[in-house]
Amino acid sequence: MSSAVSHEDWMRRALALADRAANEGEVPVGAVVVRDGQLLGEGWNQVIATQDPSGHAEIVALRDAARSLGNYRLSGATLYVTLEPCTMCAGALVHARIAHLVFGAKEPRAGVVCSACSLLDEPWFNHQMSWQADVLAEESSARLRAFFKARR
Repeated sequence: MSSAVSHEDWMRRALALADRAANEGEVPVGAVVVRDGQLLGEGWNQVIATQDPSGHAEIVALRDAARSLGNYRLSGATLYVTLEPCTMCAGALVHARIAHLVFGAKEPRAGVVCSACSLLDEPWFNHQMSWQADVLAEESSARLRAFFKARR
């Protein structure tokens, strides 16, 4: 994909990964890491499949991108994720030196970017990133609602 690809285009890729998670019985969250218009890594929730509590889409995508680059620092990269990150994932984004975060649905109970708190805005982090919420938020929310409705 070229650098002319929009936030919505990358989020659609993350939404397709969220669908993959749902098809595997996981909470439907997907993520991609992009730099200079190039896909570096991707992931979807795999907590159940891997029996790994850190198997969130963001962590899986960061690991994939770091492997592809041969470096855990992903300076200049953007992470697209369908749901506002939790505390664990926000911390991983900081440590990976992600430059920009774009997410879809807000997570009122556990989202730490702008919902439950504003963790990424804390001045004591050794790295700051910009962020943007609500990119294809309704599409992201609809997948989550459908997943949990089917489970009840």
